[in-house]
Amino acid sequence: MKLGMFYWPCGHHMAAWRHPDGVADSGANIGHIVALAKLAERGLFDLFFMADSVSFWRGDLESMTRDSFGTWIEPFTVMCSLAQHTSRIGLVCTSTTTYDQPYSLARRFASLDVASGGRAGWNLITSANKLEAASFGVDEHLEKTERYRRAREFAHVVRGLWNSWGEGVFVRDKETGLYFDETRLNVLEHEGEHFRVRGPINVPPSPQGEPVMVQAGASDDGRQLAAETAEVIFGAQQTIEGAREFYADVKGRMGGCGRDPDSLKILPGLAVCVAPTQSEAEDKYEQLQDLIDPLAGMQLLSRRVDFDLTGHDVDGPLPELPPNKVVSTRAQLFAEIGRRENLTIRDLYRRIAGARGHYEIVGTPERVADMMEEWVRERACDGFNVMPPVFPSSLEDFIDLVIPELQRRGLYRTEYEGTTLRENLGITRPSWP
Repeated sequence: MKLGMFYWPCGHHMAAWRHPDGVADSGANIGHIVALAKLAERGLFDLFFMADSVSFWRGDLESMTRDSFGTWIEPFTVMCSLAQHTSRIGLVCTSTTTYDQPYSLARRFASLDVASGGRAGWNLITSANKLEAASFGVDEHLEKTERYRRAREFAHVVRGLWNSWGEGVFVRDKETGLYFDETRLNVLEHEGEHFRVRGPINVPPSPQGEPVMVQAGASDDGRQLAAETAEVIFGAQQTIEGAREFYADVKGRMGGCGRDPDSLKILPGLAVCVAPTQSEAEDKYEQLQDLIDPLAGMQLLSRRVDFDLTGHDVDGPLPELPPNKVVSTRAQLFAEIGRRENLTIRDLYRRIAGARGHYEIVGTPERVADMMEEWVRERACDGFNVMPPVFPSSLEDFIDLVIPELQRRGLYRTEYEGTTLRENLGITRPSWP
């Protein structure tokens, strides 16, 4: 079983910053983030993951004043610091293909890979928040299909640059003065629909060869791109049936792309509130739910469905959402849950307050481990991207209570297999071209 530790300022529950255990300035506290990464490494997690958005949410300002996830340190900068304070855990962060350039991104992540000794991963996104366009002087956010066409070409260019230097290229022979073998240098000459890029990249390869490619797309476009390029997928599934369908579909597409399905690890998000007894776990979770500010809850849901709900009755149903070619599948998921279960706006934001559409479980270590084991054995996933409700206490609970139970069942490592992210995930470097 593979496990990611998903960082989110203060914790994944939206009221985490108000909890007595919460670190309210988590988004700006590098010492706190370093401590969490070291804690996750103690728990033998495969990777430490940071999501990102390149824009402040421009919704109702009064509501935003109550939201802890408004500002945070840019993740790539944080990863460079974490590389110096950890030695085994993978370092994965998000960067968008819509508002970046392939050469710049490839160079940054290759550098992190070298600096960390082969532990870097890039989470490719196309930016679901249409308001990000304004931050870059763009009139409109690209439609989803166009974003994915650009992303596919972007990923191809990045991998081409990462493969500039062939095996054994650096001779570094002091006697002859030959530093590298030019016959093993691969110069990318790319001319495509969106980019024209000439290599090589001026960063040497790391011990794992190139960073691990990570994605989180769930739409048909996202699934196909993942089947073509991803080595890890962070999913969002509400049921084991839905997770099995996603797993079978994406892995089934890989054969048509000339790829081995085992070269991809699918890790759906999992929010865990655990305690020695069921009643203790439920009390912990209700304490968090009671801290949700209604204005902040309304704004959270507005962001997730990409529709401003200001002025709507919080105890009324979710209004009919207008057709939108820009929004992500996550928005559709929330709308479907609301309609299917006849939930009010308040019900729905309380439902997603802890995990934003990912699966949640509240219970004992045995109950949590049972669920995790079932999903892996039923080929619904290869592991999980764990989302602790409150940092650091919920992560400590997971490491002290759930990890030993998984180890007792023979489902989880007792030590790291290697020093690189690829070694610990059990995947090899993909071929190129």
